[in-house]
Amino acid sequence: MDFFTKGYLPMTDYETAGEDVKKEYDDQIEKHGRITNMKRTLLHNVPAFHAYMEWYTLKDLIVPFLGERPFSLFSYAISAGNNCLVCSTFFRKILIDTGENPDDPQLSDLEKLLMDFGQAICVNPHEVPQNIYDELKKRFSTEQIVLLISFAGIMYATNLFNTVAKVPLDEVLYKYTKKEDENNA
Repeated sequence: MDFFTKGYLPMTDYETAGEDVKKEYDDQIEKHGRITNMKRTLLHNVPAFHAYMEWYTLKDLIVPFLGERPFSLFSYAISAGNNCLVCSTFFRKILIDTGENPDDPQLSDLEKLLMDFGQAICVNPHEVPQNIYDELKKRFSTEQIVLLISFAGIMYATNLFNTVAKVPLDEVLYKYTKKEDENNA
């Protein structure tokens, strides 16, 4: 699994990190029980790290009106659409651990809309089909649509960072990869 472990950029090391980086490490471990490879890589620059951590701020605003499963499916659609190994596998893990089959999810109309929207953003954000916009307006307020689009932007940016920086897949995610991910890497 060499392709999972060799990144373009090194990850920060807690023992040799400055106090500002150690504070962020400690905070991540307190909140999430561990720190991901992406976060360890981002911590070479604390302001960049903070910018990406706004992902959680938007998630906390979106989940109350969407729910966890639709949120995870939307995130998965964007990450899979961008071919981001780290993020798509992260969301595969969430879905699998909750009893879902991410390769053949049984979708409600809302979940199908969100997955179609996430995929359309990745295929060509200049040409998101009008019917998707129409359905979003029927279901959500303008503020909620702004949150969804903004979140999609941060998710897309996260995918881009992981892919361009060649962030190694976290070991806890290895067993959640698709066979074609292993074959294509």
